[in-house]
Amino acid sequence: MLELHDMAGHLIRRLHQISVSVFTERMKQAGIDLTPVQFATLSALEAHPDVDQATLAGVIAYDRVTIGGVVDRLEGKGLLNRSVSRHDRRARILRMTEAGTALLARVRPLVRDFQGDILVGLDDAERAHLMTLLRKTTEAGNDQSRAPLQPPKAG
Repeated sequence: MLELHDMAGHLIRRLHQISVSVFTERMKQAGIDLTPVQFATLSALEAHPDVDQATLAGVIAYDRVTIGGVVDRLEGKGLLNRSVSRHDRRARILRMTEAGTALLARVRPLVRDFQGDILVGLDDAERAHLMTLLRKTTEAGNDQSRAPLQPPKAG
């Protein structure tokens, strides 16, 4: 066994690979063309309609430079609309379409159902404990991220 197999960064990367693989396979089985970051985007837009792309990136802790491509693909699928902000002509305001809302309602239960498959090998108590630890460490390390989680500003 390599030393890296006991390193947090390596294990987190591997768990992320597993998570993306499970998500991708389940969406394929359901006949749905959606990626994990697209799901996160739709979820964030449901909770925070009419945010700009930069705010959206902060809400889902995604890189501001590459969120545009995600938004482009979702707009191309007819799942969201983009419009010029009334307050800042450079900003684009995002809102889910009816098709986006319907897809999110269809997908959300599927995503909830396969979370256990991502944490395969753990019982319910271990999953809950791991989730507590993951939240604790990601919150503590948020400022170290290249794309930190940033809740939208009130107003």
